[in-house]
Amino acid sequence: MSTTTRDRTTGFRTSTKATSAQKRAPWILLAPFLALFVLTFVIPIISALFQSFTTVDREGLFGEDGVTGRFAGFDNYAIALQDSGFVASIGRMLLFGIVQVPVMIIACTILALLLESASARWPAFFRAVYFMPYGVPGVIATILWSFLYVPGLSPIVALLQSMGLQPDFLGANSVLWSIANIVTWTYTGYNMLIIVAQLKSIPGEVYEAAKMDGAGPFQVAWRIQIPLIAPALVLTTVFSIIGTLQLFAEPQILSTVAPAIDTEYTPNYAAYTNAFAFNEYGVASAQAVIIALAAFVLSFVFLALTNRPPKDERDRRKRAKRDGLEARRALQGRASARLVVTTQADHGLQSGRVATTEGTDR
Repeated sequence: MSTTTRDRTTGFRTSTKATSAQKRAPWILLAPFLALFVLTFVIPIISALFQSFTTVDREGLFGEDGVTGRFAGFDNYAIALQDSGFVASIGRMLLFGIVQVPVMIIACTILALLLESASARWPAFFRAVYFMPYGVPGVIATILWSFLYVPGLSPIVALLQSMGLQPDFLGANSVLWSIANIVTWTYTGYNMLIIVAQLKSIPGEVYEAAKMDGAGPFQVAWRIQIPLIAPALVLTTVFSIIGTLQLFAEPQILSTVAPAIDTEYTPNYAAYTNAFAFNEYGVASAQAVIIALAAFVLSFVFLALTNRPPKDERDRRKRAKRDGLEARRALQGRASARLVVTTQADHGLQSGRVATTEGTDR
């Protein structure tokens, strides 16, 4: 049975039953997403964390005499960090990110600015063209590019050889940058759309004011557009940092034609090898946790650096803090001086009272 009350501010009648139904409606609508989120995200993370602290002991050559699991503590993490190939793969991906991420962010920013300029023709068509590589699955994209890297199949290699050059896109010193080229080709259009969406949110009055002040296209881009799209640039950079440590499909596919790529070329590839080639699920889970922690630390450091206030603001805060400390010390000094004076006065009064008492007694 529902009760009806009258709202004093609006004068409308509200039903308690209707109000409770309105409160439940958002949770009912979110229930499918929350269920999928828990099943596909939360539970796998908890399972990986639990598995990273366990190990499996096998009796016999292939475990035919029995398999038992036990708590291993941090042994799996110690094994992962003592693996020189895994540690080298993390360093390799850091180098990859230092070079590839800035190049891709600069490229997608330039494309977005060009497409959103007043003189751009057919911007919708070119946005679709630039975004199209992202629609190609990573495995297919790597296979397509492998045909352009392999000598004897690649028209690019044949053209360069006809010019007297001997390119080796799959060599030990160049295969990392061949992978970087595939990643840049795939994700530049995706990041470009994020920046385009941020550019479209800039009010037109800002551009009109800039034109009235005589600003040219370069000044508008450098002084107005780029500062206002800083949140989009930070977002795309964080996504790229996380994606760098998760690199897997490209080196795995290229390993069939590039001998320089081993089974521990990237951190994810190393974890995959331990899990499905050597059945070391505990070590693989520990490596996965280390990868996640590394991505978190790098993203946190980048966000902390980009969210720092300007130098003038930092100097102003330092001066305010220093002035506050000096004022607090001055107040403490005055309070101490007053306490000393009060103590001396009280002591003098007590001495006078004692002297008066002694005179009266006499």
